[in-house]
Amino acid sequence: MRLRNVVNSGFSVLLLLGISNVNAQAIKDLTTSKNANKTAARPTTTSVQTPRITSNLKKHSVGLGLGQTFLMGDFDKHGENEISWDILYNYSASHSFELMAGFHSSKYTFKDSFVRTTGLTTSIKGKLYQFDSFAPFALGGLGFYSPKVRRVVNNQILESESKLVFGVNLGAGVDLRLNENFTVGMLAQYHNPFDVKQELGPEVEGSYTKLLITTLYTF
Repeated sequence: MRLRNVVNSGFSVLLLLGISNVNAQAIKDLTTSKNANKTAARPTTTSVQTPRITSNLKKHSVGLGLGQTFLMGDFDKHGENEISWDILYNYSASHSFELMAGFHSSKYTFKDSFVRTTGLTTSIKGKLYQFDSFAPFALGGLGFYSPKVRRVVNNQILESESKLVFGVNLGAGVDLRLNENFTVGMLAQYHNPFDVKQELGPEVEGSYTKLLITTLYTF
């Protein structure tokens, strides 16, 4: 009798364990099925298309520089520092280097004397680094100059002969690009025309520096 009770008890335990395993497997299958359905029903996210940034390479820019000219050397003896202007052209050849050309012609007077500076310059402009739309740069190049002075020679006021000579220019500045079409900045540029020999009187020699506010239109 006791043996029969033990067998019945063991059979009951095995039956309960079997039922428990079946229920656990059913719950697991149901949970897996629900997760799969949720995953399948979840909409896939599409990548957001960022607006394309227009390249600033191979672009032409024209503009104007306006500021102060500081006469140096012998030029300082015959003229007074005044406001002057430059016509500017810029071509963006690469991300780091650009071509800048400029033209200027201004007259600076002092008493009975004057200095006229005329120049057509070309420079290679290299960006030191670029942070967002702000870019400091350095430049240097060559140009054609035609300086002219009126001065006292042998107690007489004489004007020098106008001759075209070569010269060098060096400078530095910053550019701030406002949008795709407009750029503003500052430019300090040193000009040194080669000496101009004269038939009467000493050579015409001197240099000058321009400190300009620049505005460029890109197309």
